[in-house]
Amino acid sequence: MGTVVDDAASVEFHAFFERHYAELSRLAHLLTGEADAADDLAADALLALWHRWDRVRAADHPAAYARGVVANLARTRIRSAVRERRRVALFWSQREEKTENPDVAGVVDVQEALRRLPFRKRACVVLRHAFDLSEKDTALALGVSVGTVKSQTSKGMAELQRLLGTQAVPRKVHAAMARTGDAGGRDR
Repeated sequence: MGTVVDDAASVEFHAFFERHYAELSRLAHLLTGEADAADDLAADALLALWHRWDRVRAADHPAAYARGVVANLARTRIRSAVRERRRVALFWSQREEKTENPDVAGVVDVQEALRRLPFRKRACVVLRHAFDLSEKDTALALGVSVGTVKSQTSKGMAELQRLLGTQAVPRKVHAAMARTGDAGGRDR
């Protein structure tokens, strides 16, 4: 059971919620340009306010405090979206290469071996060897350190060599990804 103070705070917060939710949602929509995300951001902001309600209700302007929380959440969401777009653009900006008369069986073998690798190793191998990204660009695309790219690529290549039984894995990975072109390479 709550105390009278807890109940009073709950009633006060509920009134604040009813009075400001639509305004905060509209603010989130205008800041992000995303109607779908606006309600979520407003709800996240109000949840954060509830957790600090004693501090918020003591503030001179609780609505201004709430708008600041929404603005910070919107900024975080926008930055995250920008980082994601940069990663995607970096990943897909590399030129497409097609291979004439590829070894279809070899392509299938490489694709199957790649599917058996854990995601991070597979992503590092594909970005480094099929898309010819630098270690730095691969790290940026995956949001990991250059050291992680180095170790995961090395381990992934060793695993591919074990699975395929060949030392020509980088060339085979590159040929397999060039063969899949737009259809196969981007759908996975």
